[in-house]
Amino acid sequence: MSDEQKPQPAKIFTYANLEFDRPLETSSPGTAPPRELVEQAKKVGARRKKIVKGEAGFFMNRSQLPAGYRVPPHHHNHGEMLIVLDGGCTFDDDFGSAGANDTVVIPALNRYGFTCGPNGMEFLTIRLGDATTEL
Repeated sequence: MSDEQKPQPAKIFTYANLEFDRPLETSSPGTAPPRELVEQAKKVGARRKKIVKGEAGFFMNRSQLPAGYRVPPHHHNHGEMLIVLDGGCTFDDDFGSAGANDTVVIPALNRYGFTCGPNGMEFLTIRLGDATTEL
């Protein structure tokens, strides 16, 4: 078996050992979110941890957003799966609402925005690429 065919070792990411993201400092070139989104998030205490950063082709973030937090309409260059762990949100354009234990799949380039409910929202974002964000 060549080196390219050897399986990569499994890896455990211990959430408690990971720091919250500083996206303008730690994002891969071209993938930092727009500065205005980062500034808004800082002001209200929204935060995320980038957990998986390309291992086995996966990218995963865990985000915590406060009650009433508004994510403006935007799109990404990779599809994504959002898994709501706690709280919930209402999407724009009559797309619907998602609550705890719901999963939302958003194909690449689909524009969407949402507003968090009264309990805020904690969720996982899973992608198969390090995505860009465009307003």
